Parts: sequence; C-alpha cells; structure tokens
Amino acid sequence: MADPYRVLNVQRDASEADIKRAFRKLAKQYHPDSNKNDPKAKEKFAEVNQAYEILGDSAKRAQFDRGEIDGEGKQRFQGFEGFGGGGGGREGFEGFSFGFGAGPGARGGGADDIFSHLFGDALRGGRPRSRKGEDVSAVLTVTVEDIAGGRKQRIALPSGRDVEVTLPPGVADGQVMRLRGLGGQGHGGAEAGDVLLTVKILPHDRFVVSGSDLKTRLTVDLEDAILGGKVRVETPTGTVEMNIPAMTSSGRTFRLRGKGLPRKDGHGDLLATTEIRLPADADEALRDFARTRRAAKVG
Repeated sequence: MADPYRVLNVQRDASEADIKRAFRKLAKQYHPDSNKNDPKAKEKFAEVNQAYEILGDSAKRAQFDRGEIDGEGKQRFQGFEGFGGGGGGREGFEGFSFGFGAGPGARGGGADDIFSHLFGDALRGGRPRSRKGEDVSAVLTVTVEDIAGGRKQRIALPSGRDVEVTLPPGVADGQVMRLRGLGGQGHGGAEAGDVLLTVKILPHDRFVVSGSDLKTRLTVDLEDAILGGKVRVETPTGTVEMNIPAMTSSGRTFRLRGKGLPRKDGHGDLLATTEIRLPADADEALRDFARTRRAAKVG
C-alpha cells in the first residue's frame, strides 16, 4: 500500500501549503495530456491524486496518521476492543453468556451463537446476507481548459478499471460526483458500491476561477490605453479581440460575456482587468510629455 507522504515526497510534518505545492507540481508533471506517449504516467498521476485525497483533507490525514485508514482511504482492522489483556481471563467478555450446557439456568445457545453474534452466519455454515459493495473514493484532477472545452476525462479507478467521465456543466472545485456501480463488489448477489469522485481544478497561471466566471489580467500598451483600440484577450478556448475605449486606466475591468466556464443555463463570463504597460525604452517625446504634465500640475 503506497504511503501518501512518499508519493508526494513530503515529510510527515509538512504544512498544508507544502502538501498542496507538492501535489500541484506532480499533477502537472504526470498529467495524461502532457504524457500521451508514456502509459506509466497515467498510473503515477492516479497515485498522486489518491495521495492528495488523503493528505489534502485534514480529517483523512489525521485518520491516516493514527493508522485508522490506509493509503487508499480504506478502514484498517482495529481488532476487538476489550478482547486483549492475555492471561486467558474473561475480561472483555462481560455481557456474553456462554451457556455451553443445556441444563437448568443455561442462557443462550452456546459458543455457536456467540460466534454468530460476532461474525454473522458465515461461520455457522449459513447463507451470508446480501450486502451492497463498499463505496470508494477517488480524485479527478482537471484544468480550466478541460472544463471550458467539455473534454471527456479518462481516469483509473482504485479497482484498476479505466473509465471515461463527462464533466457536468457548472462543475466546481471540490464537487463530488457519484459513479454508480463502479465501487466495491457486492456480496451475496447485492449491487456493487459507488465511486465518489472528487473534482480538483488545477491552479492556472492566467485564470482565476470564480464559480462559472473567470478572472484574468489584461496587459495593455500605453498608446492603446490612451488612444483606445483593439486588444487581444486570451480565453480558455482561444484568443479573441476586444475594443477598449480611449483613456483606459489600470484596474478597469471589462466583461466578456459567455467566455467563462459552462454552466447549466449557458456559460459564465470572463472578467479582464487592465494593467497598463509602459514602453521598455521611453523616447524623449514621451519624457517631454510627462515633464509638461508635471509642470502644469505644479503651476
């Protein structure tokens, strides 16, 4: 069973920020889109996702550190409380009446009934009860481009099976999708469990996700900011042109409708906030203009 700390290459006392930073680095390194010719990268990517599901959740991390769950998030067997203590005494068995005899005063149906109580009918040779398979957890890591383009995602489940997943419109970071019947095998003819798939949206270097809207910084040259004109804006699905008015200042936000992420009733918007870029080498005419403006203010 893989140790999630080893998978993410972090110490056991690593901070949440360190764990998130390590996950982002490895997820980007092994993402299937960047390793289409490397079949092992997909396995490593799934392993990194599984490790982050444990260590990225403070409650699950604490359970793992205490030995309550394993590296896949499954419960570990803790033994029967009160049954220890050696010496062959009856400590821990209070409340059970062994009653091996059939004579007067005997209570219960003997050792057979005790083991039936503890372990069910399987040890008595009876037919085991039907029980639905266990639900299992997995993580699906996606990019902003994946969501914007409606790309189907292929994921390796903990069972080893590969499935294609379609992201629903309006999917959000941390949302849990239920894949019915793809979890643990059922018992006694019962149905299989489900896969609980947590969506993780990778941080982007240009876009910030805000619901179905996206936020970005738009760099504008000084002459375009003063005179106005067309500027090119990067969106998750390509580049578009936008007109900005003359005398546009830094910090002004423009809304490009429908250029955000899909949602149930259409698409969100792209909010582009301007940043004015000065020329790398200012000429004398620009310097003279600035001096004249300053002198006018002082006068």
